[in-house]
Amino acid sequence: MLLHMAEIDGPVTSESLAGMMQTNPVVIRRILAGLRKQGLVHSEKGHGGGWRLAKDLETVTLYDIHIALGSPGVLALGHRTEAPGCLVEQAVNNAMGEAFDAAEALLLSRFREITLASLSRDFHQRMQHCGNPGH
Repeated sequence: MLLHMAEIDGPVTSESLAGMMQTNPVVIRRILAGLRKQGLVHSEKGHGGGWRLAKDLETVTLYDIHIALGSPGVLALGHRTEAPGCLVEQAVNNAMGEAFDAAEALLLSRFREITLASLSRDFHQRMQHCGNPGH
C-alpha cells in the first residue's frame, strides 16, 4: 500500500487505496492508523485531503512496517495442541518451536535490510521491462 502511495502525486483517500488493494476502506483505515502512530504516514483533512507518506522511502524498512502493524506473527505454522499432555507432542513442539524462533529471527533480520526504496526500484525496473505503465 505504501508503494502505491509513493506513486501518487498528492494525498490519497482510504477508498482509493481500498480499491487498489481490493479490500474494504475500513481495513485500510485500521492499517493506516498503525502506520500513522509510527510516523510513517500522515493524513490531511478536508476537501482534497487524504493520506501521504511521512518519511522518505530510503528510511523505511519492512521491519518498521512490521512494528507499525503490531508485530504480527510472520509464520503461519504453529504448534499442535490436540493432546497437550502427550510427551511426543511436547517433544515435537519443542523442536519445532526452536526452528520457528530461528526462522522468525532470520526473517525479521532480513526485514531490517529491505527498504521501501529498494522495493520501489525493483517495481520500476519490472515496469520498464514489461512496458507496463500500470501498477
